[in-house]
Amino acid sequence: MKTICVYCGSSSGKNPEYRKAARALATAMVARDIGLVYGGADVGLMGEIANEVLAHGGRVTGIIPQSLIDKEVGHQGLTRLHIVDSMHARKALMAELSDGFIALPGGLGTLEELFEVLTWSQLGFHNKPCGLLNIKQYYDGLAQFLDHAMQEEFIKPSHRDMLINAHSPSQLLDQMANYEPPQVTKWISHDDL
Repeated sequence: MKTICVYCGSSSGKNPEYRKAARALATAMVARDIGLVYGGADVGLMGEIANEVLAHGGRVTGIIPQSLIDKEVGHQGLTRLHIVDSMHARKALMAELSDGFIALPGGLGTLEELFEVLTWSQLGFHNKPCGLLNIKQYYDGLAQFLDHAMQEEFIKPSHRDMLINAHSPSQLLDQMANYEPPQVTKWISHDDL
């Protein structure tokens, strides 16, 4: 993998461990010569990971809509900053430029971005690994919900397995490097027609 897109909060959250994890992920990525693709802001965990990658001499590509430049203050010290016209364009370019996807703790936007690329993987639009950096059990409830959805047969086990869940950056990056996409397709039931 040459680049990984990291989805994360424009807030830092209340636990200092989230910021520490963002910095640790940045350090691990630079050590493996993996560039960062992210949302382009200089605030919250977004700014934390970007600044740490840059501090270690890594490459950072930010992608941010013009409408968020005024609200989130786009990072001005990146290797490259793409200013796009919409959130849709942002997400599409982030996906295009990335070889994998990681979600650090974050809110609705982080979850929405993660589930979009995970759905694209399920539908066979890409074969890139998707992972959760599950710091301080932040994503435990989400993992339990996905297990429940699988038990209720709304998610196939092979599709559930597409989302990698790890508690350390090195463990997550190792699992992503060894990721084998499932050789199944999404089923459509007669109820969906």
